[in-house]
Amino acid sequence: MELEKWEEEAKSMVEIQVKRRTIKNSALLEAMAKLPRHLFVPEDLRNLAYADCALPIGEGQTISQPYIVAKMTELLDPRPGDKVLEIGTGSGYQAALLATMECIVFTIERIAALAARAKKIFEELGLLDKIKINIGDGRLGWPEEAPFDCIIVTAAAPEIEKAWVDQLAEGGRLVLPLVVSFNVEQLVKITKTKGKLEQKHYDYCSFVPLLPGVKT
Repeated sequence: MELEKWEEEAKSMVEIQVKRRTIKNSALLEAMAKLPRHLFVPEDLRNLAYADCALPIGEGQTISQPYIVAKMTELLDPRPGDKVLEIGTGSGYQAALLATMECIVFTIERIAALAARAKKIFEELGLLDKIKINIGDGRLGWPEEAPFDCIIVTAAAPEIEKAWVDQLAEGGRLVLPLVVSFNVEQLVKITKTKGKLEQKHYDYCSFVPLLPGVKT
């Protein structure tokens, strides 16, 4: 995709799909406008990379709709220098967005092929100094690197794992799509304050399920 073309599409995506849906975080909007989303999409789907929809990326996984990525990121409220744990690297777009916002990202992926593909894109974009990737079971978090200022889960979780709460720093934010009833998912934000958890529910959504174990 030509440079001018994707830059125009990224700006249009932000203006029409994100800003008009009340996303106001200026650092987030700027990062989405300058990040080449098409690099995270299979070549045969790159003409749809900036469209208002989720797209398959192989291995039964998807890259989320731009608005959902923006909504989750705004709820997460990442700040420059924050340590962020991502559960589910997938395409790598969410991790790259957080790194573009000057966060230090620790991302876990259970599917080795997706992790390898994402790592190549991070390298191409010069983001490997801000992103550390691990192949493992995201339900366990990354205890060796805890605590984290933010934790974001990019697959539908049937429950809030104890490991995530334990690895969240004081004042930290956890955002995830939580299964709230049969076939119903909702974005949930959890804030840890003085050891207590405040939980708020937001948009209904649809994600691939969070799966256990490692697939090589």
